[in-house]
This record gives sequence, C-alpha cells and structure tokens, in this order.
Amino acid sequence: MKQVEVTILGQSYLLGCPDGGEKALLEAVAAVDREMSAIRDGGKVKARERIAVLAALNLAFALAERDEAPSPPVRSAPRDAAPADAAASGVDVAQLIKRLDMALGADGQLL
Repeated sequence: MKQVEVTILGQSYLLGCPDGGEKALLEAVAAVDREMSAIRDGGKVKARERIAVLAALNLAFALAERDEAPSPPVRSAPRDAAPADAAASGVDVAQLIKRLDMALGADGQLL
C-alpha cells in the first residue's frame, strides 16, 4: 500500500492508498477540500470540525441524489465555471448548520 500526502483546508494528511487508487483518492481529496473551503468561505461556520461534518453531509447528500436520479445528458461546463458548492447543489446550509448545532452540545461534542 502506497502512502500519499494530501492537503485539505490547509492541513497536510498522510493517507494510505491501494495500488492503482491514487487518482481516485486525489479526486476525493479535491472534492472534500472544495466543499470544506466553500463552507469556510461562506463565513458562517468557523470550527474545522463543524466544517468537516457539513462537508461530509453535503457530499453524502449529493451522492445519494446522484444514485437516485436518472443520469442527465452530459453537457460541458465552461472552463471558468465555479466548482459545485452547497448553494449550487440546492443544499440548505443554514438548515444543516441548525441540525448540526442541535446534534452537538454547547461544548461542541456529540451528544
């Protein structure tokens, strides 16, 4: 198993990667970094842990929608198109934050 160093939201991680899986791992890392950066840049959430949970929820929701929906026709996006973020995917970030706050206690720990 190969080890790959990646950066997510400015922090480095050393991840194990099966042989031949580096491209898929780097694509997954890019998606996580994009989601976390979009949430952080939105300015409403500052805690790294909450940003990570919201990014995970966004990605899981998008994956579930993709699995349920029929495949749309393939269209090429302009090269300067912004990466998909929570607002563009229709995810209600404010509602996710509210649900996250309810799930996390006042001390920021899971109940």
